[in-house]
Amino acid sequence: MSTDRARLPVVIVCGLHAEARHEVVEGLLRDVPRSVALHHDLSTATGGTVRRSLRDADGEQAAGDTPLVNDCACCALREDLVPELERLAGDGVTRLAVLELWDSVEPKSMAEVIAAHTTLAEVTGVVTAIDPSLVLPCLANGDDLADAGLAAAPSDQRTIGDTWARQVEYAPVLAVADNPAADDEDRALLRQLNPMARQAPAGSAELARLVFAGFDVEAAAAGQHPACALLPQEAEEAGVGTLVWQRHRPFHPERLYHALEDLSCAAARSRGRFWLADRPDTLLSWDAAGGALCVEDVGPWLASLPDAAWSLVPPYRQAAAALDWHPEHGDRCQHLVFVSPGLDRDGLTELLDSCLLTDEEYGAGRETWKLLPAAFDALLDPVR
Repeated sequence: MSTDRARLPVVIVCGLHAEARHEVVEGLLRDVPRSVALHHDLSTATGGTVRRSLRDADGEQAAGDTPLVNDCACCALREDLVPELERLAGDGVTRLAVLELWDSVEPKSMAEVIAAHTTLAEVTGVVTAIDPSLVLPCLANGDDLADAGLAAAPSDQRTIGDTWARQVEYAPVLAVADNPAADDEDRALLRQLNPMARQAPAGSAELARLVFAGFDVEAAAAGQHPACALLPQEAEEAGVGTLVWQRHRPFHPERLYHALEDLSCAAARSRGRFWLADRPDTLLSWDAAGGALCVEDVGPWLASLPDAAWSLVPPYRQAAAALDWHPEHGDRCQHLVFVSPGLDRDGLTELLDSCLLTDEEYGAGRETWKLLPAAFDALLDPVR
């Protein structure tokens, strides 16, 4: 038997909607013979431990506490997860391990831990469990996870909105609970947040087939990276719209900075990549949900690299750059996507366009651009 065949299939089930998540897990335990569910409860971390439980279709089989690592609940989860999966893989009995993540734990980090640290188990599926009536309330919630008692570490600065958005956007399968309180707008918003995902009813037998479909951890990471993210396309359904705004001219840093508050509140969710005239070599990421915006320096544009460095760039990054290549600016571009009910497309487009360099400013050239007010220094440069 080959090593690949001997690997234990692992499906990651995540999401802030605990009841929907529980329904998905119970359905998989019921429909997949010899499956077990592994769960780490991080709510006990304030007491210095993380509670781990293992159950199957008949109920809890084992439970115990694992100590915190580096005062970090997620670190404890990682340290405990791999040995437990290897034990399950070696027992010769378990057919599927269902990894039920605690509320705010994101699936990307756990999938990458499994891929990097064990050859005995492999992620074959990632499922985000969703109560459709809570789509907009979660997405629009700009509260810090810490304030809601959902922080995974003392240094966790994420918000509810951006955490939930990433859980939805990463998963290739969305398991949707049956809630009559959800309406067409809720379902349209969910479809536009991740139009590539397969949707299936939570707890359905269909999920038992989808979780064995296979999952490419590297491709999933590339699909979320700002430089080559697979962003949604233009859409309009049930009052929910997706605006895709693409330009090649750079932003005027000061005008964009003054518009950030309006832009971050213009849609329930927005993300993408952009560039500033005074930082022409820096690829910047845009990530906003619930009115909270995160702007980050994620490295250089490929056009700013010497030719010799291109051999070090992953093929998927090169392919993404080729799609946006401009004869003058290379892969430098503005590519922002806004998703929201009641989206003001015209107003949003007008505001974004007003933040670009004018014809006169553009014609002055790059050396002059670098002298523009460095309005983003406080956001992008570390405190010295």
